[in-house]
Amino acid sequence: MKKLFTIDDLMVACISAVGYGLGFEVPKMLGWPLWQCMLICSAAGYVLQEIGNKIVFSKAIQKNPAYRYLVFAALIFSFLAAQYVAMSWMEISMLEALVGQYAYVILAPILGFAFSMAVRWYRIRKIRESYGDGSNGFVFDHVLKDADLDEVNRQNRPIRGAYDTDCAVRTKTGIYVGVEEKNVIYYLGIPYAKPPVGEHRWKAPEPLPESDAVFEAKYLGASAIQVELEGSILKHHRQSEDCLTLNICTGRKKTDRKKPVLVLFHHGDFTYGGAADPLMDASDFIHAFPDVVGVSFNYRLGLFGFIDFSKVPGGEAYPDALNLGLLDQIAALHWIKENIAAFGGDPDRITVMGFESGATSISLLAACEQAKGLFRKAFVFFGSPKGAYDTPDASRFLAAKLLQETSAKNMEELQQLSTEQLKKVSQKLWKDLSVPTCDGKLIPADVFTAFQKGAASGIEFIIGIPNNERQVFQSFIGREKVEEILVTYWDFTAKVITDLLHDFDDSYAPDMQTLNDYVKELSATESELELKMKLYEMGYVLSMYLCGKRLAESGSKVHLFYWDEKPLIENLGSGTVEVATALFGNKETARAYGNAVDADISEILRNFLKKFVCGEGMQIFNNEIRGVDAIDWKKFPKALIVSDKKIRCGQVEDKLTEVTSVLNFRRKK
Repeated sequence: MKKLFTIDDLMVACISAVGYGLGFEVPKMLGWPLWQCMLICSAAGYVLQEIGNKIVFSKAIQKNPAYRYLVFAALIFSFLAAQYVAMSWMEISMLEALVGQYAYVILAPILGFAFSMAVRWYRIRKIRESYGDGSNGFVFDHVLKDADLDEVNRQNRPIRGAYDTDCAVRTKTGIYVGVEEKNVIYYLGIPYAKPPVGEHRWKAPEPLPESDAVFEAKYLGASAIQVELEGSILKHHRQSEDCLTLNICTGRKKTDRKKPVLVLFHHGDFTYGGAADPLMDASDFIHAFPDVVGVSFNYRLGLFGFIDFSKVPGGEAYPDALNLGLLDQIAALHWIKENIAAFGGDPDRITVMGFESGATSISLLAACEQAKGLFRKAFVFFGSPKGAYDTPDASRFLAAKLLQETSAKNMEELQQLSTEQLKKVSQKLWKDLSVPTCDGKLIPADVFTAFQKGAASGIEFIIGIPNNERQVFQSFIGREKVEEILVTYWDFTAKVITDLLHDFDDSYAPDMQTLNDYVKELSATESELELKMKLYEMGYVLSMYLCGKRLAESGSKVHLFYWDEKPLIENLGSGTVEVATALFGNKETARAYGNAVDADISEILRNFLKKFVCGEGMQIFNNEIRGVDAIDWKKFPKALIVSDKKIRCGQVEDKLTEVTSVLNFRRKK
């Protein structure tokens, strides 16, 4: 994607050629030894090249085209003046020096590019050897065979003696001693609420008491109890009901100015996942941009986090069970806002970022009164309020199934069940596990309408849409489970899609039969499962687009992001994994997930993420990133489109191809 060399590089070459040329010829005329001439030549050329780079590639010059052209003119004038002096007074041909310098300027990038391509080709070959055609989804045996799982699953302990004060931070709930690596300090496994165990199971999170106790913060906290799916790496990480912990990473260097904060909400369809997933590791991003503080955290999942006991005897004592996972997220954000200043973070500049279910969570919290003021910016990728239920019926059904599977008759008997018993039931009821509910109390009954009325005012958004997330979803949970979900929930899914199509184009009368006819007609050339998967994904894509539209109509600043890169391995898809690893620069994680980060795309996207988090303009100026032309990320409805290793800003409605196909099919009928 990047140019090997640009007009800016050539301008720098003009002035450095003077140094290389005169640096050799003048000492030679004075009769100096050849080695001294070479030394002076190298030093003079290098110094002038560095001076030229400092001037030409400074932000002040790159941001202002007028300054840029003035500098170009000055460099050309300086070169021509040196050329005239050399040829007139010293009888030296600067043309030869220029040819030699340009050969150096052009050849070096080409050789570097060829080397990097060879390395990338080798890495891709190794990935393909590990994954084959990707039909088995995400597998991690090749990654975990060399991992020290005992080390990964170690637990933090209280400290009663001396400790490293350089890595210690005092918060309201305790003193936490982290660990430093590569100029980044990690504080891992910090509790943000009381453990939701025993009598606190299925209860809203409670704040921790203030404390002066000292604790290790070297090891990740336990992941939430979850369904262990085929493509989830966290089935190898310890799990516990005591899972309400967070992780913080920050640059080692202290500054007087408080740093903006980036808080990551993990993916996992509300049934699996956690902060221990390497996809949620932003340490490479923090290492590249140490003026940002990174945070990740766990929250309750599945029947521990989203279940309605209102019809169960004794269930009135558990009124919050319906959306406990969201309440955990709010509790984590409250802890961050109250304590992040101790880690160098700015509590008034918090950006939240989520993928899949994490993105759905953020879009719900943006309309939640209890989360008001806890974050100012939100980056959501492949998730929208439509990922939540409109009524508690599904969660009540889950509670009924839980009673049936455990033979429990009331809440007292459910409370007596062990964690292992509940985990086994979770695995059995995986396709019935619930998601958040728009209950009209914590979350508005109609989030889109709430957005239109300004519920998310004051929050700036990036909304990310992938072109082929369905394959990623399948790689996480397995093809058989995808088929079970579509069979079980197709009528529900079809209804949501028809409503969204009507919102997108009011000439489309909500009609589920149209979708079924569409599937029937096209199933002659394509499998019914694949067609329904496309429509399922289309519903998410459409809901995200409409979410952006509603927010923009209400006055919120919205930037749209469209990911249309082809997958490295077709069966693994391209979406959450590629975008997360590109944004954070996690090359090792990308390889573990059967992908190879494109360094050029990653550098551009990381810079945009940094600008968004830091409150800078969403523009990349000419050669602000070496070899990259200016990119101006326009607001909604324009989108930043990443496609075929190119990044541009343009319209995205024409890329919603499945939407267009269904609408045209309806008109034909």
